[in-house]
Amino acid sequence: MALATVTPPWAYTLQLPQDPRGPGVARATLRTVLRVHGMRHLVDTAELLAGELVTNAYRHSSGPYSLRLRGAGRNRVRVGVWDSCPEIPDPFGGGGVAEAPEVLAERGRGLYLVQEYADSWGAYPIRGGLPGQGGKVLWVECVGEPECRGAPWRDRG
Repeated sequence: MALATVTPPWAYTLQLPQDPRGPGVARATLRTVLRVHGMRHLVDTAELLAGELVTNAYRHSSGPYSLRLRGAGRNRVRVGVWDSCPEIPDPFGGGGVAEAPEVLAERGRGLYLVQEYADSWGAYPIRGGLPGQGGKVLWVECVGEPECRGAPWRDRG
């Protein structure tokens, strides 16, 4: 009889201040967490998406915000970002899609990248009775298979 190994679920929450260094701290934390949990293959995509979400939280809210990372199954991570601004942007709000930005545009790429690279995404409002307890959470999920090392038939391009 073979024993199945079950990996317990994991979650991390990083509280970030209204500081321009916050998005960099969030990306570095995400890289570390994914490597520790054997998900190196998700680092590039998850870091790109988390970077966009935390940068939007920094830019469009006036207070602290947080990054939450959660193992969502084998080879899947959920990245959530809470901020105090209640407005849910498209494509998260269900009202449309984010348009591709102009080539030289300085802003507007983040939500478009979510549509292009996240395996799933969503949002939900946070209703709070006290100031600073409301807002929203935007989340994305990244899924991927680990690279097969030493497989001669794989194109390493």
